[in-house]
Amino acid sequence: MTKPSKHQPFDLSGEEPVANFSANSDFSEVLDKRLNRRRFLQGSVALAVSGFLGQGLLGCSNQSAAPALLQQPAGLLGFDAIPINRFDTVTVPAGYRTQVFLPWGTPLTTDAPAYRADASHSAAEQAKQVGMHHDGMHFFPIDLKQGGQSSDEGLLVMNHEYVDPNILHAFGGKGIPRDKEEVHKELAAHGVSVAHIKKQADGNWQLLQDSPLNRRITGHTPMELTGPVRGHAKVVTKYSPDGTRTRGTLNNCAHGVTPWGTYLTCEENWALLFVNHQQAMPREHRRYSIADEHSILHWETAGRSDDAISRFNATPFADKASDDYRNEPNNFGWIVEIDPFKPDSTPVKHTAMGRFAHEGLIFAKPESGKPLVAYSGDDARFEYIYKFVSAKPYHPATAGPHLLDEGTLYVARYNEDGSGDWLPLDLNDADFQAKARAAGHAFDSQADVLLNTRLAADIMGATKMDRPEWGAVHPVTNEVYFTLTNNSRRHSPDAANPRANNHSGHIIRWREGTSQRFDWDIFLLSGDAFTYTPQHQLMLTEQNHHASPDGLWFDPNGLLWIQTDMAGAQMRSGPFGNNAMLAADVNTHTIKRFLVGPVDCEVTGVVMTPDCKTMFVNIQHPGEGSGPYSFSSTWPDRRTNRPRSATVIITKEDGGIIGT
Repeated sequence: MTKPSKHQPFDLSGEEPVANFSANSDFSEVLDKRLNRRRFLQGSVALAVSGFLGQGLLGCSNQSAAPALLQQPAGLLGFDAIPINRFDTVTVPAGYRTQVFLPWGTPLTTDAPAYRADASHSAAEQAKQVGMHHDGMHFFPIDLKQGGQSSDEGLLVMNHEYVDPNILHAFGGKGIPRDKEEVHKELAAHGVSVAHIKKQADGNWQLLQDSPLNRRITGHTPMELTGPVRGHAKVVTKYSPDGTRTRGTLNNCAHGVTPWGTYLTCEENWALLFVNHQQAMPREHRRYSIADEHSILHWETAGRSDDAISRFNATPFADKASDDYRNEPNNFGWIVEIDPFKPDSTPVKHTAMGRFAHEGLIFAKPESGKPLVAYSGDDARFEYIYKFVSAKPYHPATAGPHLLDEGTLYVARYNEDGSGDWLPLDLNDADFQAKARAAGHAFDSQADVLLNTRLAADIMGATKMDRPEWGAVHPVTNEVYFTLTNNSRRHSPDAANPRANNHSGHIIRWREGTSQRFDWDIFLLSGDAFTYTPQHQLMLTEQNHHASPDGLWFDPNGLLWIQTDMAGAQMRSGPFGNNAMLAADVNTHTIKRFLVGPVDCEVTGVVMTPDCKTMFVNIQHPGEGSGPYSFSSTWPDRRTNRPRSATVIITKEDGGIIGT
């Protein structure tokens, strides 16, 4: 594998430089041939979609009728699509209302200070407040552990993906070298918030600030390593000489929810926060684009006197790994499990699920007596889609974190005929051994394979994708959908996207066959109005055109919610307006725009209460890139205030089900 002559740091958008220089096939090459050999989406749209997805839908829970489920509600997509706009507000259809909730800086506990509009709160204060830049989230009914499905009270758990110093600090920060207090505040603004919330008599929701369940997990929080990598020499640090523990979780993007009711937060662009000045950088750094000049936020310049900060410089300074932080980057890029109902529990990093820029994690519908299956995308240009299959079977009565610590990690290869292969990244697999030897790569253990997941996937010949982001599993059919946000580096037009770069992105889907085979096709090609997607006989119009699909979630009624993450000129002067959220009925292939966010934001993270009558949506980084003295957005506080990421609660004015 070749590498660039110089590892450049990330740009301010946080997008990872291309690190995959393998000769593996690009998805665009496969797709071009695939669209001429479509196998299971032939004939009319109605026939194709019904054959692929089936007809039955699960429906929302009905609190008045215990375990029974409602019929599929009539009038899905019954709202009028809203037009694009560039307003500095959240726009939803007529008949819906919104409530801004838990913006950055909201005090989570009774001893936490109130948010100050000048952003002068300290690092210690930030560690007790809601973090910055909300992303993936989930609502856990308060009675979940007792088998209940409350839609009036629960724990809202959300990620905080990254920080913007121009907004986080009073005057945009003190410059370089970095101030230690500012770095600690930035670490405190990362991570996860657990908020105990309750619906009030007037229909609004309120944070129960005195609840012992309220909690922050930050870049400082102690964590355990479990699975094959635990104790490996490559995770030994000064903080953990035996390689079993680490500190913090960072760049938390999308999420997952386990069948046993815990929260999984996924570490995405963690590599941007590290630097390694070595000319001969180890492969577990090089293949993940660790910079050799400086990190994106220059944390390493705050000096070596503070151990919690100096760890972000991964350049060896001592004789032994147990005396420095050369291995600190290897403690990131994992799936992290948090039990929101146990505020004193230690979060766990599950290393069996692979190390890469995890966008999120989704489970296939669990079946008693069979292994658990989960999918995750590596959100970078030309990276891969993975599947984890647990070694032990799932049983509802005994299911727990142990199921995520032993299993097989696979990577996807998409074939021209519409079939696909799950390729095992397993040191005990004869094919993997042969290909590793042929490529000249040696691995000392399965832990070494997982530390170098990307390299292992290169060796197996996985298909290079256009930034795999969120996934979603249909609640009845178990079909898997994945967003491929965009890839401006793909220059060859093809039948799926006739434009000379994949600026708009698309959504793929697949159905499992045998344990290592699947069938795939394209669900949606994103683009501007009047873009024709022939595989669905669908013409995008002004009521549903969009670009850069990112967030993805199926609600219990089978509506697919699609969120966009445009940036730069595509958002600010293109035909799509501000970032938005759309709803798709996959049975009819009808798509409507449901929400438009404020200026320069990303719309990301969506979930409902079990009765489907309350929706939570996150608005991330309004006013991104502006400040520190003037801001392109002042949402949600208005006047001249700095923008704040926040959750928006959406309900129907008639109290009905969202999306009808």
